[in-house]
Amino acid sequence: MKRALISVWDKCGIVEFSRKLVSLGWEIISTGGTKKVLEGEGINVIDIQDITGFPEAFDGRVKTLHPNIHGGILHIRDNSCHLATLEKLHISPIDLVVNNLYPFKETVNKEGVSHEEIIENIDIGGPSMIRAAAKNYKYVTVVVDPLDYKKVLNELENNGQTTLETRRHLARKVFEYTSHYDSLISNYFNEIDNVEFPEKLSMTFEGKEELRYGENPHQRAAFYREVGNVQGTIAGSIKLHGKELSFNNINDANGALEILKEYEEPTVVAVKHTNPCGIGSGKDIYEAYKKAYECDKVSIFGGIIAANRELDERVAELINEIFIEIVIAPSYTEKALEILSSKKNIRILKLDHIMKNDYKSWDVKKVLGGILIQERDKMLLQDELEIVTKRKPTEEEMKDLLFAWKAVKNTKSNSVVLAKDGGTIGIGMGQVNRIWAVDQAIEHGVEKVKGSVIASDGFFPFRDSIDALSKVGVTAVIQPGGSIRDEESIQAADEAGIAMVFTHMRHFKH
Repeated sequence: MKRALISVWDKCGIVEFSRKLVSLGWEIISTGGTKKVLEGEGINVIDIQDITGFPEAFDGRVKTLHPNIHGGILHIRDNSCHLATLEKLHISPIDLVVNNLYPFKETVNKEGVSHEEIIENIDIGGPSMIRAAAKNYKYVTVVVDPLDYKKVLNELENNGQTTLETRRHLARKVFEYTSHYDSLISNYFNEIDNVEFPEKLSMTFEGKEELRYGENPHQRAAFYREVGNVQGTIAGSIKLHGKELSFNNINDANGALEILKEYEEPTVVAVKHTNPCGIGSGKDIYEAYKKAYECDKVSIFGGIIAANRELDERVAELINEIFIEIVIAPSYTEKALEILSSKKNIRILKLDHIMKNDYKSWDVKKVLGGILIQERDKMLLQDELEIVTKRKPTEEEMKDLLFAWKAVKNTKSNSVVLAKDGGTIGIGMGQVNRIWAVDQAIEHGVEKVKGSVIASDGFFPFRDSIDALSKVGVTAVIQPGGSIRDEESIQAADEAGIAMVFTHMRHFKH
């Protein structure tokens, strides 16, 4: 008679699974809570202690860690020496292991949970059993996912055993499962010990969905979400309408959110290819949207719009005048949702906690042969601003300088942002030198440039940029400073009557 060892934390479907096993002639060994549940449903169960000859000890910390268990799982069925040892030690084979682990993830993410409770939810016996069964998948079936119960029962009923292909597939799931589990634990210990860059880095994510394709149609892709609190992120959004999100949709939407989180006042961000094509702040979202739209009426077409306040009917009507891929907001009025949903292909995302910006996650970039990892760029200003020119910026100029500084922080380098009255009017981005970025921003701003201010993510290495800005009437500049030619830029600003502010920190974004 074949034997199954069943000990699960997640008991979903386990009664039906076990009852069917018994009807197929299997014996069931079980422990603790699982045993109680099965016996309560009238299913005959062999107590683990009857197999080990040793009582559960230390509050259940030791119950399956025994040669009678692991020998029954790990012996090679067609090895005569193994079979002789099995008979000599009076160990019975275990042909099926069904186990899922203590809920470490759920425990560590509980609010107010104690360290002691977290430690007690580190499973020891379970990982040992399922890894043993997975290692010996040639002979043993192992199940960690209740979704696999049906497949296993179908094969047992039809063939008397599972196929080698199925056992290998289930073994793969085990090592994926335990790797994920161990990464969560190691990351927890790194966090409590304040280890930022461990010698061995383990990162774990959970599959959210397979995507139609990647950045381009010939590339395969999938979306994985972080484990833990994903409030205020694309992974935590709710799709209210429209097609599934694509790789580029998700990447661009994330770019919009990173910018939006810089602003507390009612703000709208329009993004194309992860870069802003318009940002506007105002007394309400209607005014903010109009400013964002006016920045670049061409590039916003087919882009993404993110707002940090509820969208109402007036804004929805403006949005529907053009083609937009995605709209993101914390909420929508009933009428606004009705208007936006009238377009079949638009994706409408609802994102609670859209202003949340205290994430502990790292910024990770994959390179060939490794990864680069760094802190998220959470700072806006590090030191007090230094006014380095004879003329000081006016109160309104300073307000726009800080608005532009928030915008340029999240624009791909080399970048500059022209702004006026709480809205961007010209954005130069992704250039290999700064004067090109300046020229690009001026070109986009056209007649609106006069009286505007500019922010630069890095210092101006030559006075040529300041000279170009003075010709079109830019009145104030905010930049990191730090060039060996700073004095030339300051002199150029003084000659033109431009106010210049140094932040003494840069915001490169590549």
